[in-house]
Amino acid sequence: MEKSNFYQQSLVSIMDYSKEDYLRIMEVAAEFEKTPVQNILQGKVISTLFFEPSTRTRLSFESAVNKLGGRIIGFTDAGSSSVKKGESLKDTILTVANYSDLIVMRHPVEGSSRYSSEVSPVPIVNAGDGANQHPTQTLLDLYSILKTQGTLENLRITMVGDLKYGRTVHSLLMALSYFNPEFHFVSPESLKLPDEYKLFLKEKNIPFAEYQDICDPIKQTDILYATRIQRERFSDPMEYEKVKNSYVLKNKMLENTKPNMRVLHPLPRVNEIDTDVDTNSKAYYFQQALNGVYVRQAIISLILGLK
Repeated sequence: MEKSNFYQQSLVSIMDYSKEDYLRIMEVAAEFEKTPVQNILQGKVISTLFFEPSTRTRLSFESAVNKLGGRIIGFTDAGSSSVKKGESLKDTILTVANYSDLIVMRHPVEGSSRYSSEVSPVPIVNAGDGANQHPTQTLLDLYSILKTQGTLENLRITMVGDLKYGRTVHSLLMALSYFNPEFHFVSPESLKLPDEYKLFLKEKNIPFAEYQDICDPIKQTDILYATRIQRERFSDPMEYEKVKNSYVLKNKMLENTKPNMRVLHPLPRVNEIDTDVDTNSKAYYFQQALNGVYVRQAIISLILGLK
């Protein structure tokens, strides 16, 4: 079998991949959605190193590997690993690589995945590094957008909530930059999109506007991407309390929105989407979470040269 561009390459940043790479992943994910149980990972061991809590990302990676006949090893809490004894990240990676064909890692420090990929003899897949990047979430978001809209091109995307620390937002806007989008950013003043990402959009001539009221852009939106205000990113609890309920999407607010409009959320939600939205046909966040299994199957199988 001819090896792909992905073969034995780490996935650290969403910008490690090209537009063509995204579309190839979408194509393979669609194949796995049709046939999610295959035995192509038999004899392969995937390590999941979660130095930070996770439910959906970790479990969807585990589900993806299990459905493909592979084995999972690893830890779900740095406190249960040798890190607690003072082991360096480099030593952890070099040791675990001895037991693994691929390492999936989440870490609270920005840049930790890039560093790990430079020292690891096996591919690293970044499952989130601090407020920096979350590329596999971005790829499942792209797949969800493609499934609901039939295209990734020329869409109006509204991003709501924590745009300052939200790594899913940062990764997604960079990936969508290949597809001629128009962005609307809704956030409290203290959680606005960082200047570096605005500069990125300006350099690519991608139109965007900033709002403080969610009702302003919602009527013309194709995808409303909601995020939670992340308590763990605030050093001052009072600052978190001030902004935690800034935006709550309610079912009534979806009246008179475009028929194709869908609400996405990387989850977990706290209270930024009211539960009355769940029964609305425009709510797509639970299907979005399921899409994560197919997309992560695609990523793992492409990196290991099995597709």
